Amino acid sequence: MRYLILSDIHSNESALEAVLAQVGRRYDEILCLGDIVGYGPDVNEASDRVRELAPVALVRGNHDKAGSGLTDPTDFNPAARAAAFWTREQLRPDNLEYLRQLPVGPARVGDFQIVHGSVRDEDEYVFHAREARVSLELAEVSLIFFGHTHFQGGFVLRNSGRVEQVRLHWPPGVVSAKLVLATNARYLINPGSIGQPRDGDPRAAFAVYDDGGHTVEYWRVPYDVAVTQERMRKVSLPTPLVERLAAGR
Repeated sequence: MRYLILSDIHSNESALEAVLAQVGRRYDEILCLGDIVGYGPDVNEASDRVRELAPVALVRGNHDKAGSGLTDPTDFNPAARAAAFWTREQLRPDNLEYLRQLPVGPARVGDFQIVHGSVRDEDEYVFHAREARVSLELAEVSLIFFGHTHFQGGFVLRNSGRVEQVRLHWPPGVVSAKLVLATNARYLINPGSIGQPRDGDPRAAFAVYDDGGHTVEYWRVPYDVAVTQERMRKVSLPTPLVERLAAGR
């Protein structure tokens, strides 16, 4: 089974469509790790598209909660907070209800789990090995997919007890990289953000997991960032959110 793993779309329809065009039908099922909305201009378009894709499993993100009014974005920075309130005003009633009904992670899919933030807390950021270790040791399986940080890569817990970071390097012209999963290790894998990468690469990020081949394919896909930026300016979303798309930070 090949799983297309989408995360942190953040209301960016152009980026999502570029991903879907790149992957074509080279997958069997779709998973979504949350944050369908937030930051971007395409609130209902992104929600509609995910609903149409009908992921076999998905979990909610913190922006899905804030944008649908389940939580108040009191801990968001000013630009993110403004976008969350704007998102709330734009959502159609059916999409508002859809986001409110998204399940809390972790969710079990076959022999692996999906979460938004971490195994112990859906809103926790996992940037470092010490945070990754907690999730890797708490998980009931040896493979977990997570989002939230917008950093493509992940972590691996070896039998020796050492936690290593999965770092990706993208030479010019390269759009995919394959990771072969060892049977005697535990993995915490981040497919990266589709709609707002923050690892210095503005291209939309996603991953495909092949449970038969025990591989994860990481992908980066260019899209017309300027088009999304123009739509953001047109609806007066905060300038820092507009500018960071081109930098991928």
